[in-house]
Amino acid sequence: MIKRGGVAITIVGLLATLALAMGCGPQATPAAPAPAGEIPIGAIMDTTGPTSDVGKDYAAGIQDAIRWINDQGGVNGKRIRLILNDYGYRVPEAVTLYKRYRDIDKVVAVLGWGTGDTSALAPTVAKDQIPYISASYSGELTDPSKTPYNFFAASDYSTNARAALLAWYEEIWLKDDRFKAEREAGKKPRIVMFYSFPTPYSSAPIKALKEFAQLLGFEIGPDQDVSLTALDAKSQVLAAKEFNPHVIWHGNTTQSVATAIRDAKALDLQADHLVNNWGFGEELLRLLGPQAEGVIGIAVTAFYSENVPGMDRVKEAAQKYNPALKERTIRTVQAWANVMLLYEALKKADAAGQLNGPGIRAAIESFQNLDIGLGVPPLTYTSDDHRPTSQVRIYIVRNGKFELLKLVDLKEKFADRWPKWKGY
Repeated sequence: MIKRGGVAITIVGLLATLALAMGCGPQATPAAPAPAGEIPIGAIMDTTGPTSDVGKDYAAGIQDAIRWINDQGGVNGKRIRLILNDYGYRVPEAVTLYKRYRDIDKVVAVLGWGTGDTSALAPTVAKDQIPYISASYSGELTDPSKTPYNFFAASDYSTNARAALLAWYEEIWLKDDRFKAEREAGKKPRIVMFYSFPTPYSSAPIKALKEFAQLLGFEIGPDQDVSLTALDAKSQVLAAKEFNPHVIWHGNTTQSVATAIRDAKALDLQADHLVNNWGFGEELLRLLGPQAEGVIGIAVTAFYSENVPGMDRVKEAAQKYNPALKERTIRTVQAWANVMLLYEALKKADAAGQLNGPGIRAAIESFQNLDIGLGVPPLTYTSDDHRPTSQVRIYIVRNGKFELLKLVDLKEKFADRWPKWKGY
């Protein structure tokens, strides 16, 4: 066992890992109570793969939050033992790690990362009754009839995408003088979507976004396939330019989003830019500089620099436990949000004498307007709906800073459609 930053990171022997990967390891058993005085939690993170541009800071936030909990006395006096490993954004690797956490480490919950691996593991997680709190906010994980053990402390990707498009439509298209002549001529707004076609995370909200665009009366141009690791997107920009969109949706992480926006400006593509939450953050400002001006995006928590309840402990923990990592971002805060959700559930399940998978799930599904701070809207879960909130904050970059453009509540705005939007 190697100690890193005070968090125990267990390294499994090669033979044991191979045995699990081949299905030769210990057989799955129902989630069992944790050993007295210790709560094992597994974490599957991307710190070296194609989403490590946002994953490294998230992983650091996970470690900080768990150490803070332990230093505050743990969960009703019980310490959390965090077993964290990098999987390089490779689904088979995530499956192997999960089996090890389940069969060897006997974890009571997992903190996961990507959409592809989280979705691939969802049926197994449900069978094993192990709560899986992920950094994937995919809408397909919000229907408990299909994914009863999947949770996250954020608005889902589809809700986010709809909210971002609605904010642009109401605050920009309907009000900005740039579009006055086209509005008065009865023209429809035009949108093109840039995202990595084969990446489940990037494509997760596309169906919902296109349906919503049609609902608002948009014309939808041809999708553009942009790799998560793209360093050049000129061909995609030129293809989009033929359609002459008013706005572009960017569905990747920060690095490739910055590439696409930079190339769009270089090739004089006159379009606004809407960015999903994993592409929109402090990293984007650093990568684009003045070219970030006017970019619109989604934030599911407060930014790291914001003064909101709970942010003081996030910053104190970062400085205390990992001072070498100087440039913290909203990714740290997103990690803390998921850990705080799990923390509240662990405390409640433990107090009820049910510190196991079903007990943790029941605790989360009992939360009504749970306030975890960090700029996160109140969180509500039920046994019928794991979408924790319908509120989404949409920001615009102005003078090099994030400025709130609109707070959208989709449930309030589209009460009749909200129930039908669950699960995708």
